[in-house]
Amino acid sequence: MEGLKITFVYDVVYPWVKGGVEKRIYELAVRLAKSHEVHVYGYRHWEGSAEIERDGIYYHGTVRVGKLYVGSRRSIIPPMRHAVSLLSQLKGERFDVIDCQASPYLPAYSLRTLGLENVFITWHEFWGDYWFEYLGEAGFLGKTLEKGLFSFERHISVSQKTRLDLLSAGLRRPVFLVPNGVDYGFIRSVRPSELESDFVFIGRLIPEKGVDFLLRSLALLKREFPDFRGIIAGDGPERKKLEFLARELGIEKNVTFTGFLRDYADVIALMKASKVFAFPSRREGFGIVVIEAMASEVPVVTGEHPMNASVHLVEDGKTGFVVPLDEELFARALLLAYDNSKKLGSVAGERARRYDWDEVVRVLLSVYRGG
Repeated sequence: MEGLKITFVYDVVYPWVKGGVEKRIYELAVRLAKSHEVHVYGYRHWEGSAEIERDGIYYHGTVRVGKLYVGSRRSIIPPMRHAVSLLSQLKGERFDVIDCQASPYLPAYSLRTLGLENVFITWHEFWGDYWFEYLGEAGFLGKTLEKGLFSFERHISVSQKTRLDLLSAGLRRPVFLVPNGVDYGFIRSVRPSELESDFVFIGRLIPEKGVDFLLRSLALLKREFPDFRGIIAGDGPERKKLEFLARELGIEKNVTFTGFLRDYADVIALMKASKVFAFPSRREGFGIVVIEAMASEVPVVTGEHPMNASVHLVEDGKTGFVVPLDEELFARALLLAYDNSKKLGSVAGERARRYDWDEVVRVLLSVYRGG
């Protein structure tokens, strides 16, 4: 079958920036590039020519940026400059598929201005009214720009939660589900760490991840399991506060804070050396770390929350547990998962196969060709 000319449009680019969206684009692009011509348009993070080839992918740098964030929020100026640059860089170009990530919204409007066809909008989250909570009255602009993307014909969602949010918000066009993935074979090849634990959390230490809630749940669990071993892997602005809370709760000898792990293999090794993955996140666009835990044959306990998409990844009672964000109930679920870790983990490992990146690419191509 004839190869396609495909381009991905986002702002930041992997491996210069290593977030979830840019990692997804890279994993898809590097596999697609084996049989198709693949381009990526994003910020010019690198030195030298604005156009480079790497891993079989053609990268097109739009604008150079300094700081991506103003305080804790992404700056709006770089996306605006990026969107303007796309108007000149993409003028006259023709692609079989343009996969444009919904956020930061503005590049999609550049594609519309140019009259480019075969555009897919890929949604990682849908905020809707959450914009007002995030920005106050100024959230009206974010909500308007977000809702304006409903006018595009083709849509992809990376999670079932986001797909349902889009349909509930009034999107009247098909939304294809193409999830994030993992390198299943690599995860299976990693040897467990020597640092064993009963319960592990891995992620950025920010309020939305709910690590404070997890620590309070572990303190309750200690009544029945006084010698439990817990690990909090990751770093972030909440770390000192959380370490103080662990001391205050009397579990500082039970819980180890490892800090940020630079080597991905070390992350997986730590996961595989634990009995249960605890994930009380209150806001998650997908939850790729949940699939990594499943592929490591580690059951997952996560909490019910309207903005936690990872609840759709865990089969309650089969690959882990989904429970209300109540500390007592969460503690009980952790113990139940611990007692049934081998059985739940075995099922989780099998379920994770469907999220292998090679399988995700197969699904994506069928959407591109039939969508």
